[in-house]
Amino acid sequence: MATLLYRVGRWSFRRRGLVVSLWVVLLFAAGAAAAALAEDSTAVGSSVLPGTESQEALDLVKERFPDQPVDGASARVVFVAPHGSTLQDEGPATALQQVIGSLRGAPQVANVVDPVEAGVLSQDGRVAYSEVTYGVSGDKVTDEARVALTRAADQGRAAGLQVEVVGDALEPQPEAGLLEIVGVVVAGLVLIVALGSLIAAGLPLLTALVGVGISLLTITAVGGLISLNRDAAVLALMLGLAVSIDYALFIVMRYRNELVAGREPEDAAGRATGTAGSAVVFAGLTVIIALAGLAVLGIPLLTEDGVAAAGAIAVVVLVALTLMPALLGFAGRRVLGRGRRVLGIFRGPDSAGGSARTVGQRWAELVTRRPVAMLLLAVVMLGVIAVPAADLRLGIPDDSTAAEHSTQRKAYDLIAENFGPGVNGPLIAVVDAAGTGETQRAAEQARNVILGLPDVADVSPPAVNGLGDTALLQIVPGSGPASEATETLVATIREQTESVEASTGATVHITGQTAMNIDSSDRMGDALVPYLSIIVGLALVLLLLAFRSVLIPIKAAIGYLLTVAATFGAVVAIFQWGWLSDITGIDDRAPIYSLLPILLVGMSFGLAMDYQVFLVSRMREEYAHGAAPTDAIVRGFRHSARVVTAAAIIMISVFLGFFLSEDLALKLFGFTLAAAVLFDAFLVRMTLMPAAMALLGRKVWWLPRWLDRILPDTDIEGKRVPLETRGSPAPVNVLSGAGERTSSIE
Repeated sequence: MATLLYRVGRWSFRRRGLVVSLWVVLLFAAGAAAAALAEDSTAVGSSVLPGTESQEALDLVKERFPDQPVDGASARVVFVAPHGSTLQDEGPATALQQVIGSLRGAPQVANVVDPVEAGVLSQDGRVAYSEVTYGVSGDKVTDEARVALTRAADQGRAAGLQVEVVGDALEPQPEAGLLEIVGVVVAGLVLIVALGSLIAAGLPLLTALVGVGISLLTITAVGGLISLNRDAAVLALMLGLAVSIDYALFIVMRYRNELVAGREPEDAAGRATGTAGSAVVFAGLTVIIALAGLAVLGIPLLTEDGVAAAGAIAVVVLVALTLMPALLGFAGRRVLGRGRRVLGIFRGPDSAGGSARTVGQRWAELVTRRPVAMLLLAVVMLGVIAVPAADLRLGIPDDSTAAEHSTQRKAYDLIAENFGPGVNGPLIAVVDAAGTGETQRAAEQARNVILGLPDVADVSPPAVNGLGDTALLQIVPGSGPASEATETLVATIREQTESVEASTGATVHITGQTAMNIDSSDRMGDALVPYLSIIVGLALVLLLLAFRSVLIPIKAAIGYLLTVAATFGAVVAIFQWGWLSDITGIDDRAPIYSLLPILLVGMSFGLAMDYQVFLVSRMREEYAHGAAPTDAIVRGFRHSARVVTAAAIIMISVFLGFFLSEDLALKLFGFTLAAAVLFDAFLVRMTLMPAAMALLGRKVWWLPRWLDRILPDTDIEGKRVPLETRGSPAPVNVLSGAGERTSSIE
């Protein structure tokens, strides 16, 4: 593979004008497709969860109650009269009716419940809420409809009422906005500090712009043709931006090292693509397979997120392997900078090849001198951080975790305080009595059974459909929608209502958004261990192919599991226990977003393998060229520690940019990925890994002869890339046998 990539790098360097032109054409083509298809999009985002009781019940409601907008967006508009008056007084009542009239005339609204007519008033008469139902799903609510909803609320406020709104009809599509810009700015500063050259620092940012731009525009275009959930583009942006800068940085740094070694720019670009590019391919491949592997879980939401993000990674890998060498052709030797110390942190490009000891070299020498102590230190630190993970509770956080100043949080709290917390997340019991003739009796029996259960505040009378074979009951729990008590209640109702089927033949199913969230969390939790097993197995196979070693993959998999455990622990401590509630604005005991563990396992695996591949590939390269095992570790660190450190800081910066969002999902994903990179890069890959390698010595590269014969040689360390440039002799390749020289490109 290194040979092929060497040729690709040299060809892209020579044909740089053509390569740049092709990528620009692709960027504009993707933009044109996105503009054309997004305008005419009729696709509806997929949020179904096949095989769950709540989804099957929802499908039944759609079939038996066709006139009901079951999966339509909704909003609850909460009205509060001024102190000393009620909503039935003339002034507040008039203002309320004006808002109701405006809501009924708003775009896409299917139904508006008058709270006075429905009797939805608090005991003191000061608080009421109106249910607003839309004829389209939440992701299809237009900006015009959202503006109309907000204006209606403002109309009531202007009339002297306090008006707050909650619901998915109010929620805009999740957009990163300026958040990713914060990460990119920090990434740019890190690149300038690490590379000491504005030109060299600008190249990774430019390739990231092209790669991520094409990816997001393509996702937008595809979303106009098929179903894509609204988070797919955000996750693709988050991952694509981080890895695109990192991949380009690895190639730029290797190119600079080759120039310092005395090679001509074209040959340096070829060698950088053949060596660092091989690591990029393997690192990118692990990320792609891990993300695409989400499809095997059979959960549409995860499939869409995984495939979209995997596609983005594939694009940025191709950009790094072709566009970067082309841009290096335009930059030439100007990427070297002046080689001075920048901000007292990093040295110029000649430091890795000179006699001065780098920080990375000194750290590697410390770790290899005290491998047992450093290994224990890393394991203990990760273990302590992982302790809170034992309390991990999955769920879908509700508006009780929204920012305190937001209208969603105020509306949620007003409803909970005046009508009970369960009103924020009612359950729906679907009584299917088709073919029994016992619809009314079955529904009344189910109602009585449910009313007799603990933590049930109210159950509505049954509503029977036109055919008389199905009835609906609305259940108001005594606890909030994200509480453990409500999860227990759903399970209890499903168990206790089996008696209805035994006596009437009718079946009772529980659905509603709260039940769907609970089923989703259970489904995600059940899928976590199988998916983690797939990922660990994948790591073993890929790293076995890459490094032709049995122990390297095992060590990497163990380190990855420690990273995942520590990351879960940090997430639970901060988001679920509320250790930083003053910063996050999230109350303690909030559940962790149920999608997070699965996505963390897939994404962190790819990111972890990035650093594993980049660090170990350079160590293997040194060992392949004759260095002793410990010397190979130190030399590998000497060349790669700085770039891996910079890459990790860049990724952390990009992810923490999303942590600044007020959107809980973005905040969670941003923090989680940043923590995973922090733990994996600095504690696992740069401490635990070299310590374990130093303890194992030559055994770390052991491979049984029978396995050596059947495994393909991927040449990730670039043995076949020509070394006899500018009169330099070819070094000995100890992995191919004593005294055997590396071969040149055939």
